[in-house]
Amino acid sequence: MTARSPLRMRFWFSVWGLVWAAAGTVAFALAGRTAWAVACGVLCLVVVVDMTLVVRHIRQGAHFQPGRDVPPYDPPRT
Repeated sequence: MTARSPLRMRFWFSVWGLVWAAAGTVAFALAGRTAWAVACGVLCLVVVVDMTLVVRHIRQGAHFQPGRDVPPYDPPRT
């Protein structure tokens, strides 16, 4: 079996986080809680950067991973 990175799941969790952080930014800004609105805004930026990296990794595609029988390097010859 081959292990696969759950990038699509991470992308959708980022979308979910972006929706909540944006909603929090708007809600706290309307409520007059400036510090919380700024914190949610910073979280939005972090989520957008994470989503950008995830999409970049998804577009790069799968990479070759050697099996268990392939050593990570050539053994030294004695």
